[in-house]
Amino acid sequence: MLTAAKTLSGLMGLCVGDALGVPVEFTSRAERVKSPVTRMLGYGTWNQPPGTWSDDSSLSFCLAESLCRGYSLEAIANSFWRWYKEAYWTPRGDVFDIGQTTHTALMRLKQGVVPHQAGGKVENSNGNGSLMRILPMAYCHRSLTLGELLARVHDVSAITHAHVRSQMACGIYISIAVSLLEGADPQSAYLQGLQDIQTQTIYSVREFLLEKPHFGRVFSGEIAKLPVEEINSGGYVIDTLESSLWCLLNSSSYSEAVLKAINLGGDTDTTAAVTGGLAGIYYGVENIPRQWINQIARKQDIIYLAERFGRAVYS
Repeated sequence: MLTAAKTLSGLMGLCVGDALGVPVEFTSRAERVKSPVTRMLGYGTWNQPPGTWSDDSSLSFCLAESLCRGYSLEAIANSFWRWYKEAYWTPRGDVFDIGQTTHTALMRLKQGVVPHQAGGKVENSNGNGSLMRILPMAYCHRSLTLGELLARVHDVSAITHAHVRSQMACGIYISIAVSLLEGADPQSAYLQGLQDIQTQTIYSVREFLLEKPHFGRVFSGEIAKLPVEEINSGGYVIDTLESSLWCLLNSSSYSEAVLKAINLGGDTDTTAAVTGGLAGIYYGVENIPRQWINQIARKQDIIYLAERFGRAVYS
């Protein structure tokens, strides 16, 4: 039961944040300041009922379910294709949102490109489409060294986002998530996650070293001290990593963290999903507002998935 609670905390934390952000995706920060989100809304940007989650959660659930049967990059890629083609792991049987980089990668998979080569590798393919779905990989930390885990994280990112910057963003996020899973508080997990990352041989390779300046504000260890005006909340992977950490570190509850993320405006569902995954792990599913969870589409399916996933990764 304890293992299911651990996995449910992350998965539900991600999903609730996602669903809270869906109705106001692409709205401006000025709009959110004028009319801040404080509860689960519906309709809005995508005309979906309250509790509807997006591709962020769908692809996270596809990943978690694939990991229940062990690690197979091909199986993970196939589950992403099933989501796109068959509306698998969608909240209401409909794919209503997909990023262009992810769409292009899925088309390449269909043409026979191997999964770790399918994702975009050019500069402008560094959207947040792999970061938003990478959280389940953190739960594999007990059976792998950090180096082994990061290698798999990079490959899972590369299914849709193969640029080194996107891979590195996912690696940093997972390293911090692992520290939270090991019992650290958010500030300690942030610093420990950064320290652990920088001891890994893979990040001393030239292609990763060249990317490190893009993560300067994250690696400073002081991302939380930045004023809100300097926090960007668009779809760029660096912005999403920075904003999610900023929201987590400047909050004292799950609800405060995800609402802070949404009320930054912009890519609200993804910023809140990425924030919510970390906040869910730390605060626990019992501290996610019950009224929000009760509104989530396919709540029981998510709970059942978390139970299976917990047995798979903690057995």
